[in-house]
Amino acid sequence: MLKTIRAFLILLFIWWLQAPSTAFAQRHMDSIMVNVTAWGKVHALLALPDEYAKTKKDYPLIIFLHGKSKSGNNLQKLLLEGIPYWINNGEKMQAVNPADGKLYKFIVVAPQAPNWGLKPDEIRRMLDDVEKRYRIDRSRIYLTGYSAGGWASVMAITDNAALSARFAAAVPMSVASIDDKNLTQFKLVADANIPCWYLAGTEELHFLENCERYKDSTNTYKPNLAKVTVLDGFAHHSWKEQYDTAYRKYGMNIYEWMLQYKK
Repeated sequence: MLKTIRAFLILLFIWWLQAPSTAFAQRHMDSIMVNVTAWGKVHALLALPDEYAKTKKDYPLIIFLHGKSKSGNNLQKLLLEGIPYWINNGEKMQAVNPADGKLYKFIVVAPQAPNWGLKPDEIRRMLDDVEKRYRIDRSRIYLTGYSAGGWASVMAITDNAALSARFAAAVPMSVASIDDKNLTQFKLVADANIPCWYLAGTEELHFLENCERYKDSTNTYKPNLAKVTVLDGFAHHSWKEQYDTAYRKYGMNIYEWMLQYKK
């Protein structure tokens, strides 16, 4: 009998580790499913403004894309880095727009890729799904991610004109190498007028070189549309500080910076 109970408890513990649980996120983020293919969905974390249910207005959207180590089928992993980390710790995703002085509150969607990161068409389908279900200001859709999520972000804005046109700004961090085809398509970013703020560290030279290359490839078509912030001493791990609302470069955090731009 004791062996049976012990075996059951072990199985229950293994299930808990593997399940797409949001036990750590229930106070501030919800677990949802989002479409990414014609036949498939993935799990995602969702944060709505605290006033969302009491209003009828539209809100700016941030799509947050994780790194490779956070892929899989366990949403708890997403809480260890980036925007989900701060929301889970009680941070409000809101900012004052330097362009108009108004406070904006964000809807945040953080999908979990089964492996690596979401491909451009998967991001398109997810965005279609999210736009149908939530009140999103389609003139203020922002994209950010780190490492494999940086790859997914840059792949999305360099894949096709229709998808590029949907994004108001992007903040890719420590970007993994994008596909060869997309390397030749940065004109799409310029044509869609997507300001890009890349961040990468001095201790992750490959990723910093990627960011510099993508910046230059964009600015060839439209000077100063993209910029790079070089993070002194930063290696390829722990993307918390850069997503903190208190973290500022050029006098503003990434959320204030994004809000300056709209379609």
